[in-house]
Amino acid sequence: MSLSVVILAAGQGTRMKSATPKVLHEISGKPMLFHAIDAAQQLCDDITVVLYHEAARIQKAIETSYNNIKFHTQDVARFPGTGGAMKGVKTLHEKVLILNGDMPLVTTEALSSLIQSDADINMSVIQLTNPSGYGRVAINHGNVLEIIEEKDCSPSQKEIEMVNAGVYCVKQEVLERYIPALQNHNAQKEYYLTDIIKMAVDEGKTVHPVMVAEEEFKGVNSKLDLAHAEAIHQRRIKEAWMKAGVSMRLSETIYIDARATFEGECMLENGVSILGASHIIASHIKAHSVIEDATIKNSDVGPMARIRPDSILSDTHIGNFVEVKKSTLTGVKAGHLSYLGDATIDTGTNIGAGVITCNYDGKKKSQTIIGKNVFVGSDTQLIAPVTIEDDVLIAAGSTITKNVAKGNLAISRTPMETVENFFYRFFKKSPHAD
Repeated sequence: MSLSVVILAAGQGTRMKSATPKVLHEISGKPMLFHAIDAAQQLCDDITVVLYHEAARIQKAIETSYNNIKFHTQDVARFPGTGGAMKGVKTLHEKVLILNGDMPLVTTEALSSLIQSDADINMSVIQLTNPSGYGRVAINHGNVLEIIEEKDCSPSQKEIEMVNAGVYCVKQEVLERYIPALQNHNAQKEYYLTDIIKMAVDEGKTVHPVMVAEEEFKGVNSKLDLAHAEAIHQRRIKEAWMKAGVSMRLSETIYIDARATFEGECMLENGVSILGASHIIASHIKAHSVIEDATIKNSDVGPMARIRPDSILSDTHIGNFVEVKKSTLTGVKAGHLSYLGDATIDTGTNIGAGVITCNYDGKKKSQTIIGKNVFVGSDTQLIAPVTIEDDVLIAAGSTITKNVAKGNLAISRTPMETVENFFYRFFKKSPHAD
């Protein structure tokens, strides 16, 4: 289809009460604007984002994640308002879909409904049993007659349940005719995009209402709206993955990033967080564990474990209170209370409780390499860079500062001493006292 998309993202978003631009606040791990871009990319290859407030910051964020997005900076000083945002925007195709960057719940399917009709303007309309606070949309015989702001509504008009959802599909020739003709003769002295509806109706053009779901066209204007939107988005993500075969215990307590993916039969227990572009394959993530930008395959993790970015776990058991960072573990057991950072650990190796790879010397990070069938005793410190070859035993409580060759035992301990009857002398008690 010959379609262009314009996403309006120029607003300051003062109600967010934040130094972060409104459209960069995240929903399920991605800026809300990115969700609108994702939906638009399924429909066309000509997307323009209109910016003003923090334009350079937003553009940089978009260009980090997307290619071939065009940008237009609104001349707010001369042309404020949603209509002003469209002044000077150049599009390639015969139809132009205009949506808002603060609508993170909009879907490609919902947008598709707006581009099917060949009307001059298709506008999104929501039916609300309580439309208070919204502009009403007067409809007659399947055509929009006008949009009436609530303050201008007569008593009968206030009974209208149809309200404007703020997304439009407009023929390019209609925009080219009406956008330059917009005036700012209103209390706010702004140029309103909605004014093109009245212009079109007055000239006998077709303006069709398209009924849409309120949830999908929900705007985000405050931190409260953000929380509500993320709850809806999380529900969608989890429902989709459960339908794909992922099991979830108390799914309402689980968080899954929009970029995360699953493969095979996976189990997520309550309180689990799957962050970033993590990929979970046929694995069991136990209660209150956090997986971030990591790959987990045929493994179990937790409870209460943390797998940090750039980690790859295969056929591995990670127990409670184990933290893994930027490490590759294959066929490893690390039952509890360990930190494994910047490490490569091979099959059959057992990591005891309290083991630490000391990977940072205050200036740089260094690697720990552990081979196959290594037993690392509890409370061992491995001072990187260090290599432990296959079939090695490391005694509990050791501090390993040198490489250990295959088949050896490494032990580093202060010799144990005992002082006879010291307890009784210290507390001035008799060893025969009751």
